[in-house]
Amino acid sequence: MSDEKKNKNNNHKDSVAENDRKFGPENQKDKVKFEIYGEEMIEKKVKSSGNSGRVYLPPDWVGHHVKIIRID
Repeated sequence: MSDEKKNKNNNHKDSVAENDRKFGPENQKDKVKFEIYGEEMIEKKVKSSGNSGRVYLPPDWVGHHVKIIRID
């Protein structure tokens, strides 16, 4: 294999590894601090819904952007 192809393959592997990074604490007991600005806050427990989870929000929130942070 030529040096050019080897470099191209190594660069691809590096970019794949970068895309696989997970953000947040490496250990589940570690916590990170988030500081956000918003209009309202609701604290709810996630309910099971098939193969995923679901959180019901007020109908007047429909069409607005929300951010979800898992706290435990």
